[in-house]
Amino acid sequence: MLRICLLIVLGLVPLSAGAEGFGGLVRVIDGDTLDVGEVRVRLHGIDAPELGQICTNPDGATWDCGTWVAEEVRARIENREARCQAVEKDRYDRTVARCEVVGQDVGRMLVADGLALAYRKYSMAYDLDEKAAVIAGRGLHEVLMARPEDHRRMVREERAAEAQANAPAPQAGCVIKGNRSGSGNQIYHMPGQADYDATVITEAKGERWFCSEAEARAAGWRRAKR
Repeated sequence: MLRICLLIVLGLVPLSAGAEGFGGLVRVIDGDTLDVGEVRVRLHGIDAPELGQICTNPDGATWDCGTWVAEEVRARIENREARCQAVEKDRYDRTVARCEVVGQDVGRMLVADGLALAYRKYSMAYDLDEKAAVIAGRGLHEVLMARPEDHRRMVREERAAEAQANAPAPQAGCVIKGNRSGSGNQIYHMPGQADYDATVITEAKGERWFCSEAEARAAGWRRAKR
């Protein structure tokens, strides 16, 4: 009973007896994704910045902290032998797993060194390791960084908005964009105007396409000033 309680406190509760073990040489993909032998692994319980994610230093300088983290992880475990225990499969068909290199929990190492965050949505195993890294100001905790999950969401939203902005008009020739401003003003944008390309039509907000300026004006919309 004492051993079980200690494991729970440390966040090291073993996987079930049926959990799948595997191993192999490590090839680092990014800060929390590895190839272990032939298996693509997403490390369980941690979240590292994405490749290309930008961090900001206290002096205002910006840099690609996602690539930096990947290089740091590569320097530590690339081409080392890893032993892993599978937890589950994620939606990208990666094996989510806990892995050890030379007997050291890779996830714990990365969180403790400030190279990744504890992914508390899925596990509290590394909660205390992150808190200690924050207090010590290690790695990413010295800089301003969006949490990786927030960064991914913002990228998805930007891509969706861009795709919608570049979507063709639903009816050929009806290319005038009727947009509602934040204050509710109804403004239409003509092709070639300054904000035309950036304007996204959201029909749920009452925005719409028009086939002519006369149609837009008759519906109560005014032309954008730029």
